[in-house]
Amino acid sequence: MQFQWYPGHMTKTKREMQEDIKLIDLVIEVADARIPLSSRNPDIDNLAKNKFRLILLNKADLADPRKTELWSEYYKSLGYFVVQLDARSKKGMNSIQNIILEACAEKIERDRKRGIKNRPIRAMVVGIPNVGKSTFINSFAGKAAAKTGNKPGVTRGKQWIRLNKQVELLDTPGILWPKFEDQQVGLRLASVGSMNDEILNKDELAIEILKFLLKEYPGTINARFEVEEKEVTDVLMDIARARNCISKGGELDYSKAALLVIDEFRSGKICRFTMEVPE
Repeated sequence: MQFQWYPGHMTKTKREMQEDIKLIDLVIEVADARIPLSSRNPDIDNLAKNKFRLILLNKADLADPRKTELWSEYYKSLGYFVVQLDARSKKGMNSIQNIILEACAEKIERDRKRGIKNRPIRAMVVGIPNVGKSTFINSFAGKAAAKTGNKPGVTRGKQWIRLNKQVELLDTPGILWPKFEDQQVGLRLASVGSMNDEILNKDELAIEILKFLLKEYPGTINARFEVEEKEVTDVLMDIARARNCISKGGELDYSKAALLVIDEFRSGKICRFTMEVPE
């Protein structure tokens, strides 16, 4: 299965971000803690060159905590500030204001020496579709400042949000990059819902998800669906039978079972998982 999704508005967004970066002190990159590398657009590092950097590992409540810790240490070792976050429940949110000030301490001191007081830090919030940028902004701002949705591509235009006297945020639409060199990256993005589901073969995606769980998190399929963990296509058939996924003709409905697997995987009902580890 080939994975690629790059709607036309993403090219325009990238161009606008290249213009706006001149106004920015800090780039806050929201990544999905379940795929902490694959959910980072490689173009951002180039775009944010010479800017202070903060990575938010969002949806940490759905990720494997041991692996999230490994990723936090890895990114810190590369010079990023890192926060593990669950933007929906606001877990991890309390530390962000202080970390923004810490990350930009050099800029604040520079302003002070020039006699510039109370100039807010301007932060650009970036990330690929559906990593929770708008949910983070709304939780941080304490109000519905940005549109949210559980499908990619909800935020289409940029908007400035004044949080307080110290911080202003620029919200930007989620952008992917034009071509995935490694199709495993595309598979991971599709698995957690960062691509348009309408372009995906759901049956094949469910099989790939089950393969991943059988290999990396054995026992979790049995615990959730009460089926024997064996050949992956047999597992999907058994799940269809166990969850009563039956078509009008009385046959097992594999497509319905596939959608069920994808939904329960993404929502964390099967297990907390992380699909990659630092090298």
